[in-house]
Amino acid sequence: MADNCQAKNASVLLVDDEADILEMLEMALLKMGLKVDKASNVREALEKLAARRYNLCLTDMRMPDGNGLQIVQHISKGNLDVPVAVITAHGNMENAVTALKAGAFDYLAKPVSLDQLRALVKSALKLPQAVMQDGKMLLGHSPALQKVRDLIKRVARSQAPVHLSGESGSGKELAARLIVQSGSRHDQPFIAVNCGAIPGTLMENEFFGYKKGAFTGADKDRDGFFQAAHGGTLFLDEVADLPLDMQVKLLRAIQERRVRKIGATGEEPVDVRIISATHHDLAECVRQGKFRQDLYYRLNVIQIQMPALREMREDIAEIAQRILERLRGAEDVHFSETALHALQGYSFPGNVRELENIIERALALCLGGVIEEQDLLLMPVEHNQGDNTALGNKCPLPEYLDRVEKQALLEALEQTGFNRTAAAKLLGLTFRTMRYRMERLGIKDAGGANDAD
Repeated sequence: MADNCQAKNASVLLVDDEADILEMLEMALLKMGLKVDKASNVREALEKLAARRYNLCLTDMRMPDGNGLQIVQHISKGNLDVPVAVITAHGNMENAVTALKAGAFDYLAKPVSLDQLRALVKSALKLPQAVMQDGKMLLGHSPALQKVRDLIKRVARSQAPVHLSGESGSGKELAARLIVQSGSRHDQPFIAVNCGAIPGTLMENEFFGYKKGAFTGADKDRDGFFQAAHGGTLFLDEVADLPLDMQVKLLRAIQERRVRKIGATGEEPVDVRIISATHHDLAECVRQGKFRQDLYYRLNVIQIQMPALREMREDIAEIAQRILERLRGAEDVHFSETALHALQGYSFPGNVRELENIIERALALCLGGVIEEQDLLLMPVEHNQGDNTALGNKCPLPEYLDRVEKQALLEALEQTGFNRTAAAKLLGLTFRTMRYRMERLGIKDAGGANDAD
């Protein structure tokens, strides 16, 4: 009986020059209800791929007349709709990573684990034959964004680790979710982890779990992130913030596909796809000794660079309109032309996340259903350069700008005896905007403001 209803009538091409391995793999796949063809070298494999269509190709790397990478490249360059996985020698991660970069769906290490084989086959057979391009959440038509969409479409069919780089607020987690939605793990767990938010003393507990009695307070068994993501995807956000000792443990878990709970005597297999992200330059972190080169090599198999919003100015108006439609609900609110023009000229150091905050704030401030330029409360031009290198110790930027704004408001209020109307005029603000900023920044009236409203 087949392990998976989708295995019915599915066929697999096995490529290996060792007859005993071919026989073992064939028996396992036949038990899953699959049809199996075999090839003992590269030439024979390419002939079979030309003669019929397969649902999966599983190939060894070393063969008498070449290597499995040639088969991967043939399938990739020919746009054959066949997921291909490679079998590599134990510990030879370099071959596995090379194959993944060339377009392989996944890999298995020798000696082949039948549990891992079955998990790989089930993932491959669940792949959509034509990945739906769900670009509705990544708005815009700029070349930079189209490049990201194309990469997402390509990597969705793979199990290769993906590293998303880009500034804060540029949509890295959104891109990770779109990759998953278009792939074979779309109906499995998606576990997002902010690596910078976990105390160092708890990291191993959180990632790998623990057994009851492992330490004081461990009153029951608990799964970690890897177990929770089993069968699905583990998204490691701000991965550059991991301490070096945890990087070693993470690397082993990724390579061995097994984890050991704290207090456990044995390891347990985990089937997890890794997607990582950071706003740091991970290669620079490696050069500085802050991030392990071997882990970087393992995570950065496929890299997607998320563009900053200022790099896609032609899309800003469309993105702003769509965000406004989502936030305004049933209200009839629209942008004035000057407001849209101001948004298009702004550098958005906080990217799309900042744009959402600006529009949400403007909805609270606008009058008469029209968002005007003054409702946007954009940063002063001297801070609107988009050059983070010039900020020095003024990062993180939102906190720095809040401090500058609060100081300016307090100085104006002190000059006017805490008359908010007079202070607003001094700063070139409306009274309503002045009141909103004071509330947001926690500035209290000095014994009741003597406003002339």
